[in-house]
Amino acid sequence: MLAEKISGTHVGLWLLVPEHLRLGTWDLLTAWTGIHDSKALDPRLALQMVHESALCVTGVRERRTLRQKGFETLNGLPFVATDQSIHELLNRHTVAEATSLQLALGQIRRSQGHYPGRLILIDPHRIKTYSKRQMQLKKDHTSKRASKVMQTFFAVDGDTHQPFGFGIGSSAVTATKATLSLIEQLTNILPTEALVIADKEHFTIELLNSLSKHPRFTFLMPAPRHKNILKQIPTMKFTPLWAGYAAAEGIYELADQDKTLIRLIMQRTGEREDAYQYQPFVTSSQLPADDLMTLIFPERWHIEEFFNTESALGWNRASTHNLHIRFARLSLALIAQAATYQLRQKLPENMKNWTAQSLAQKLFAGIDGDIRVRDDMIVVTLYNAPNYIKEHYENLPQKLQAEGINPKIPWLYDFKLDFRFR
Repeated sequence: MLAEKISGTHVGLWLLVPEHLRLGTWDLLTAWTGIHDSKALDPRLALQMVHESALCVTGVRERRTLRQKGFETLNGLPFVATDQSIHELLNRHTVAEATSLQLALGQIRRSQGHYPGRLILIDPHRIKTYSKRQMQLKKDHTSKRASKVMQTFFAVDGDTHQPFGFGIGSSAVTATKATLSLIEQLTNILPTEALVIADKEHFTIELLNSLSKHPRFTFLMPAPRHKNILKQIPTMKFTPLWAGYAAAEGIYELADQDKTLIRLIMQRTGEREDAYQYQPFVTSSQLPADDLMTLIFPERWHIEEFFNTESALGWNRASTHNLHIRFARLSLALIAQAATYQLRQKLPENMKNWTAQSLAQKLFAGIDGDIRVRDDMIVVTLYNAPNYIKEHYENLPQKLQAEGINPKIPWLYDFKLDFRFR
């Protein structure tokens, strides 16, 4: 296929190859499949799923637009794998193996500076599913109809908005269990202290007790307006911070065996006593109360920005509730997101915040070009590529070698890659 030259509009997807080499994507996929043969099929099928995520497509139903345009060749394959082949591959691997993949990717990303690790934002994320299983129906909003959803629990860095990983819910996995597993995974990714910012859904005795005793992580989360919390208000001394805003502190005692004591911060808004509104927070941090409530807690909304920007990579719909299949597919999307993030750093400022779908349409699937082979080099020619890409991709083998990275591409049988721009 390379000898005959490939022409198409998905040539821009080849811009992710050097990012895969920097991330060690091939090693991650061979470790996940358990097959370390350079000619193996399974890691290449997994790589197809990574690139499907980058293109924001859902699978083989897109094959008529993906074939013969360089997509299958990018994965080291002469064909686009069918849904059945992908289903069988995913079903051979467990949730534990996908968790190990997430952990390894997170450790690589931390070593490359993707996570400052100052703030950790955790939040449940419900994905609409078309599973035929009997499932509890849930609403995103009171005005919408209830539908089947798959529950996931994401952790995102508060500064770079990059995902550390996620857990997945089931009838046997509560929000508390999923969050505790996620915290354990984060402990193996981040070697430093960090502040975990959560929402009211995480306000459980078991989780608060565990986080309050964590050796490295502190936490901050809003508390429900329970009677045993609100009854402290008359005894609290509020300090006005500015017009219509005041704060006070107290102690919240958990109803656990140890009667654990947690710092309680009460936020009061309103100017008149008959118009006061109160919002309690609990925290194990020793930072000033006004900083926690007005500067740090609003950072939590960055996780919503992450979902809005990146969910099209595969975190916006689910066709099955088979946990092995779904968890593996969503985990492979993390590799696509990581490679795309590294590519974003080479884009102009006004493009770095494009949604994943816009990036896929305008860059990965919106550039005309051709692909051919010369000796041991695959040469990708881009005809209408933006000028700002050129400086990062011309003479690519030399650039990779200067970074200490082997320019040979293992899933492309040790060919090297270079780009031409016209």
